[in-house]
Parts: sequence; C-alpha cells; structure tokens
Amino acid sequence: MGKRGPKPKGKVKIKWSADFAYAVGLITTDGCLSKSGRHILFVSTEKEQISNYMRALGIENIIGRTTSSYTNKKAFRVQFSDVLFYKFLLEIGLTPAKSLTIKQVAVPERYFFDFLRGCFDGDGCSYSYWDPRWKSSFMFYISFASGSVAFVIWLQSMIAKLSNLYGHITTHRKKGGKNNYYQLKYSKYEAMKITQLMYENKHGVKLTRKYLKIKTSLDIVHKHKGRVFVR
Repeated sequence: MGKRGPKPKGKVKIKWSADFAYAVGLITTDGCLSKSGRHILFVSTEKEQISNYMRALGIENIIGRTTSSYTNKKAFRVQFSDVLFYKFLLEIGLTPAKSLTIKQVAVPERYFFDFLRGCFDGDGCSYSYWDPRWKSSFMFYISFASGSVAFVIWLQSMIAKLSNLYGHITTHRKKGGKNNYYQLKYSKYEAMKITQLMYENKHGVKLTRKYLKIKTSLDIVHKHKGRVFVR
C-alpha cells in the first residue's frame, strides 16, 4: 500500500468570526463557485469591496480585471483555488449557479447580522425620501434581493427569529429578463432596527458607500427625533 500524500492545505482559515461571516454573506449574494469543485470567484466594480472581501477571508490574491456581466462595466476580479473552503461552502448551503437555487445558509446565530451585512453589501440597497403626500413624512427603506424566493423567505424567517422584525417580500422581473427576482424590504422603524443590528459591530468590515448612505438617512430621522415617521 503506497504512502498517502499530504493533506490539502486551504488558503482560507475556516473558522467562524464576524469577518468570516461577512465574507460568506458576500459570496452568497455576489460570489460564484465554479463547476471545477475548487475555485471561488468574486467580481465587483468597487475596489473597496474587493479589498474588504480579501481582508475578511484573510487572503492575498492578485486582483484581475474583467467586465461585469450585470452592468457591462469594467470590474475587479479575484479568483482562487481552495478545495477545503469550496467543500465547506457546499456544506453550509451554497452551490454553483446558486442565484436561483440557494435555500439557506448554515450561519451561527451569533454572527448572523455580520453575514446579513455581507449580503447587504453584495445585493442589498437602501433609499429614503420625503413623502409629498404627508407633511413632514420621511420614508426610509432597506432591502435584500435574490433570484431565489426560498432564500429570501429563509432570510426573513431568521431576521424575525432574532429581532422580531418581519418586513415583506415583493416580486419583480427586469425588463427583458427570464426569471423573477425577490426583495425582502423593511421600512421606517423596522429598517432603522435592521441597520442598527447590522452595524452594531463597530469594527466590522463594511462597504463605506452603503454605510454612509444609510447614515445620511438616519441623521435626518435623528434630527427630527423620529417624528418624521408619521404614518
């Protein structure tokens, strides 16, 4: 019987932490598992997003350039091979071509809102405006998007379990698109509470652009001592 070869060594340290959960959130929403069974790909048009991704995973890779298949804009690209990490991602619920098939991700509840912050930086958005229908009525929303309704339902159930916030799910289809996509939305006080939980970890990795946009909205609410949410 021949000698067994050395055990494969992974580039990523597989240990749950706030940063690790954030990176899993990014991969869940914006990453890609190749069909090779070993390569993990992440593409973003924002350099900070790429830097956050590598920092959260503790990896150093050469950053390449590509064109985003969604925006057709020039983008940054990081791809690396790690069989152990790839298998781990499969075990917790991710799959190749996951955007339509993902159902849930086995994230420790302790790190769920760090994971959610990664999902938000990957495929979430926030917006706010003064509602002209009502005097001094300010609207603030935060949402999470996915092509998988099962994943959005799971996300809603986990947020409800850990925060007693429920939001609502809407269905959309891009013009000329073949598949629906789904948004889990929270508004007003629920949106404020969600953001508080996502950014409770003051030192957690985050995309500055999205964080500052939320902060600008919340500064308006705080300036008016919350009285802008009249309906």
